[in-house]
Amino acid sequence: MSKGTLFDKVWDLHTVGTLPSGQTQLFIGLHLIHEVTSPQAFAMLRDRNLKVMFPDRTVATVDHIVPTDSQARPFIDSLAEEMMQELERNCKDNNIRFYNIGSGSQGIVHVIAPEQGLTQPGMTIACGDSHTSTHGAFGAIAFGIGTSQVRDVLASQTLALAKLKVRKVEVNGTLKPGVYAKDVILHIIRKLGVKGGVGYAYEYAGTTFEHMSMEERMTVCNMAIEGGARCGYVNPDAVTFEYLKGRDFAPTGADWGKAVEWWTSLRSDADAEYDDVVVFDAADIEPTVTWGITPGQGIGVSEAVPTADSWAEEDRVLAQEAYSYMDLAPGAPIKGTKIDVCFIGSCTNGRISDLREAAKVAKGRHVADGIKAFVVPGSERVKQQAESEGLDKIFEAAGFEWRNAGCSMCLAMNPDKLVGQQISASSSNRNFKGRQGSSSGRTLLMSPAMVAAAAIKGQVTDVRELL
Repeated sequence: MSKGTLFDKVWDLHTVGTLPSGQTQLFIGLHLIHEVTSPQAFAMLRDRNLKVMFPDRTVATVDHIVPTDSQARPFIDSLAEEMMQELERNCKDNNIRFYNIGSGSQGIVHVIAPEQGLTQPGMTIACGDSHTSTHGAFGAIAFGIGTSQVRDVLASQTLALAKLKVRKVEVNGTLKPGVYAKDVILHIIRKLGVKGGVGYAYEYAGTTFEHMSMEERMTVCNMAIEGGARCGYVNPDAVTFEYLKGRDFAPTGADWGKAVEWWTSLRSDADAEYDDVVVFDAADIEPTVTWGITPGQGIGVSEAVPTADSWAEEDRVLAQEAYSYMDLAPGAPIKGTKIDVCFIGSCTNGRISDLREAAKVAKGRHVADGIKAFVVPGSERVKQQAESEGLDKIFEAAGFEWRNAGCSMCLAMNPDKLVGQQISASSSNRNFKGRQGSSSGRTLLMSPAMVAAAAIKGQVTDVRELL
């Protein structure tokens, strides 16, 4: 094994060859598909009379378009039903494992693969979805890809990619109570910018990440793409192995010990060279809220919306656009901003630990008058686990709606949408214009616990006041 970063090691192990373009032809160990970006890819295969090369390395689920309230078929939305039928047909025709609604294992693609142990250290993973970077939490190299690349992976199990530089993003220290993984990644994106990671893989390192659970690490890696990085990862360690042990697709028996030894060898070497290193102090991070129209336009909950003169010249046009769209005054405190809708869920924060933290805030309290608040588990397994712990009852008693698994009000390719200029407290990953289903809807990103606090108070609230 050559010395270097985990990224270098995994990349080299999966390199098939160098293409005339100079790009690497990279073998993809696991291909995850869903209903939105796969239909056109399968159609392109049929047009060329091609088959799926390794159907056993492809796993499908349905997540973006599924309603989270009534899931009766056919869906009310005829386009959603058409997409659903197309995925069902393509999986059947190509002998692809498909976790459909009611299987007990359906859910958001970036939730179901880790929880089943499909995602493992040292893998290359691809999916037609930006937030595939999530899987890097396990020490995998995971890429979000476009539809034509989905076709390429289905047909050849490889991708043409230019090798990335590696930036080590180090955070050290203990997070204060009320500060979560979501706050850490929003803080990093705020400091490095939404384009700061272009051309890089981010290696998240330091004592803060070492002490995070796997689900917290997934939250961080999920949003690597929001900072411009093509992928983000954490070196595998005892926390990783403990999470994977006993899961559906994890190695067993004697193979388990061999796997752990192999996975450990993939960790970045102590003398690995990085293209860049940045260091943050966990003590500087407080509960963070976005105020603008990119995940990089975030501030601590105790801060005010930045004024125009605080921006570098090249950032002022976007800042002015954000002021106008969000209708938030420069210099105004973010705390106290009125909220209409509160959404807890998504591939960023729809896992069981996220729901537990939000339930701690909701327990014994009630959603403020006029607030629509709902909780969407990231998978059918998460939903079952939450219900076994009574979390659904806590949320319902507090006035939250308890839903079925799906992407819900993140991309809003389903009935869960903002209306008009509603402003949303959301645990999802993007606050772009129109992202949550309304062309004038406004999104404030924050942790699930912060969303729960906003629901209780009807406004942006420092969750630390309720813990």
